[in-house]
Amino acid sequence: MRVHETAQGASAVDIPTRRMALRAGLCLVAAMATPIPAFAKALATKPNRELSFVNLHTGERLKAEYVHNGAYVPSALRAISVLMRDHHNNKIHPIDPHLIDVAHMLHSRVRSNVSLNIVCGYRSPETNAMMHEISAGVAVHSMHIQGKAMDIRLPGTHLAALKKTALALDLGGVGYYPEDNFLHIDTGAKRHWVA
Repeated sequence: MRVHETAQGASAVDIPTRRMALRAGLCLVAAMATPIPAFAKALATKPNRELSFVNLHTGERLKAEYVHNGAYVPSALRAISVLMRDHHNNKIHPIDPHLIDVAHMLHSRVRSNVSLNIVCGYRSPETNAMMHEISAGVAVHSMHIQGKAMDIRLPGTHLAALKKTALALDLGGVGYYPEDNFLHIDTGAKRHWVA
């Protein structure tokens, strides 16, 4: 297992309490035990999976092998959850491992070798409510609140090409936001939209 973390100009981060870490660990165990059949065939040939991230709000970077020998690596999943925390209040919630798999497949299909830029990962209910008040484009029951959605950019890959590839995966939701320059992916029902 390799987990490399660096912070570049990131502000101080609240260290998760034992209770938060235990809750996150229990949620990760439940998510890891619930395979999604559509992923099984696509990922069977990749027993080791690694992905690099950059949080655009904190500047933090992470390169993690989150699957090793066909099994999710809990420490890597926790590190990804910390990186993808709500940057407004530093609240941490487990990120759905299947969402990371979707991001990995998308990253592989476009044959990129750059880090996935995270515009938004987890969003706390408080932050989501605040954003919903500002923009009708933010869903009241956003999948971001559940750790099952991320908004991304991939430098070097045109956003329209990223959207086309995500739609071809035919897994979960795909939201295209060309004016804000990001793509939303989630592990909910198959659907797509343009902002």
